[in-house]
Amino acid sequence: MAKDLLLEIGLEEVPARFVRGAMNQLKEKTAKWLENGRIAHGEIEAYATPRRLTVLVRDVEEKQADVNEEVKGPSRKIALGDNGEWSKAALGFARSQGVEPGDFFFKEVGGVEYIYANKSSIGTATSDVLPEGLASIITSMSFPKNMRWGNYDLRFVRPIKWLVALFGEEIVPLEITAVQSGRTTRGHRFLGSETDIAMPRDYVARLKEQHVIADAAEREALIVEQINALSADKGWHIAIKEDLLEEVVFLVEYPNVLFGTFDESFLRIPQEVLITSMREHQRYFPVLDGNGKLLPFFVTVRNGDRTSIENVAKGNEKVLRARLSDAKFFYGEDQKLAIGDALAKLESIVYHEELGTVADKVRRIVATTGKLTAALGLDAQASDDAARTAAICKFDLVTQMVYEFPELQGIMGEDYARKAGEREAVAQAINEHYQPRFAGDRAPASIIGAVVSLADKIDTIVGCFSIGIIPTGSQDPYALRRQAAGIVQIVLAHGLKLPLGTLFDLSLDVHAARGMKREAAEIRKDLYEFFSLRVKNVLTEQSVRYDVVDAVMAVGYQDLRVTVDRAAAVTAAAAGDRREEFKTVVDALNRVCNLAAKAASNEVDPSLFADETEGALYRAWTSVREDIAAQVERGEAAAAIVKLAGLKDPINAYFDHVMVMAEDEAVRANRLATLASIAGSVTQVADFSKLVW
Repeated sequence: MAKDLLLEIGLEEVPARFVRGAMNQLKEKTAKWLENGRIAHGEIEAYATPRRLTVLVRDVEEKQADVNEEVKGPSRKIALGDNGEWSKAALGFARSQGVEPGDFFFKEVGGVEYIYANKSSIGTATSDVLPEGLASIITSMSFPKNMRWGNYDLRFVRPIKWLVALFGEEIVPLEITAVQSGRTTRGHRFLGSETDIAMPRDYVARLKEQHVIADAAEREALIVEQINALSADKGWHIAIKEDLLEEVVFLVEYPNVLFGTFDESFLRIPQEVLITSMREHQRYFPVLDGNGKLLPFFVTVRNGDRTSIENVAKGNEKVLRARLSDAKFFYGEDQKLAIGDALAKLESIVYHEELGTVADKVRRIVATTGKLTAALGLDAQASDDAARTAAICKFDLVTQMVYEFPELQGIMGEDYARKAGEREAVAQAINEHYQPRFAGDRAPASIIGAVVSLADKIDTIVGCFSIGIIPTGSQDPYALRRQAAGIVQIVLAHGLKLPLGTLFDLSLDVHAARGMKREAAEIRKDLYEFFSLRVKNVLTEQSVRYDVVDAVMAVGYQDLRVTVDRAAAVTAAAAGDRREEFKTVVDALNRVCNLAAKAASNEVDPSLFADETEGALYRAWTSVREDIAAQVERGEAAAAIVKLAGLKDPINAYFDHVMVMAEDEAVRANRLATLASIAGSVTQVADFSKLVW
């Protein structure tokens, strides 16, 4: 008969950012232990609050499954010596399987005889293996940050205060850091009390009686439901930021939503400042009107019931008033700082010991921006605005507001620059040059912001690569992958004709002036490899098949906009009803490219054509080659593929009538040159040999 299994680890309050990961880890480790232990079970449910991590397993069998299987060993040739005695390999196999050599038998597999052993094991009662198993699950857990307490060696996210371990009605005996398991859990710290769990299935209901909502999904639903109800009642738009909601869910055990107010005079401060202060310091949800304008209200979540909730609201209002007063003071003081004085302070802030100060970085951004505006052909006004933006883009780093809230960098720069009389395009671009700040963020809207953002990001990447800081595995302390992805996003969003090689060289030239530890050619090679993965990611996110990605990138990805267009065109051509017809085209083009690899040159002499099909193919190709090149360059790869498809019949006729590898050396070289010329047009679109049919 199956029984339910319950394990609850009671803890001191765990930081909210660690709880979900710990909950999932406990569930995964429990599932793996049951599987390895051959213990059949039903659904596994995981629960967590700031004070507990819990796993509830339904219908756990009372006995491990028996094992009776044939295990394959070494071949007869290896297992038996010339004297007929068992070899060391055979004896080792016997020991590993817990059998006697006399129990071996032979079976033929693929024409070769192997020794086999019957491995049998009678399953143990689940209750006998649970104490050691549950203890191993707990002690094997890992966390971003661990604690030790008392004289115990165990490292855990927070000290363990109680343990509940039940298999059906029975307590599973275990002890960790002098805490013994039982059936007694603890309710809400202030509203609840200790309570006994009779059966695992009673767990959630018993905790709810003690003002604890154990299910994180249920707590989240309650919070969202209450916020939506308040929003509907007041006619507000309450901005629910997902990461803040996630944090609040794991800050409380019994959520109740409430709202408060703050003085309207604070609304003179930019609303981004107020919202950031509310979210980051107080974990409040801001309240907006229908136009997205901040209102003088806030919403928060109480860890408790609604008793005296008005007093709780007043307490929160008092705390927020102090926070916003600080922000108001910082905002006023910052405006007394002239931009020039702020820039002077950057001279004393180290960016990286091998890359100089932040002021040095700004000078490199200015130089790179100048090269970019020239390469992109920006007009005089745009070039001037970009130069000014680059020169002052980091001035807000020394303001008190950004020191208090680093996530406001750029946002405060825009506001302060506007108040200092800078051109609107410059002020906007100061903020935009940080974009995209994260995955899913938008690219800069203005070309000025885009250019300075490119200059900033490529300076960071090239600077780090020049001193040997290259992301490996999961290690990327300078967020270089995010910076590279941002560059790709910006180039595509603005449709910039900016080859990656050009961008690399512009920045490398600027860094060369300071002297680099590594050779430029070596850095450039690493940059191409690094960016290739970012381009692949972009194509994959656009649902481009892996083989199409390989085919398109195999012939280059210098021009990002052209690369994306080529991928879309090949994807469309190889899909749906056109797929089979396109495959016949690809087969013909691949025949050309395969033989073209043997060509010594692509210089064709029509006077050496010996068969009409040679001239026909050559004329067919020369009539479309310029169109193909122009169409690919314009981002019209679909039209170029149509032109290539028109070569299918001439190509097939050519191979039907012409022996490419002719005995005459000149004729053979000319035919290979013809194919190499055609292959040059084909590979402007893709390496079609990489397509998987």
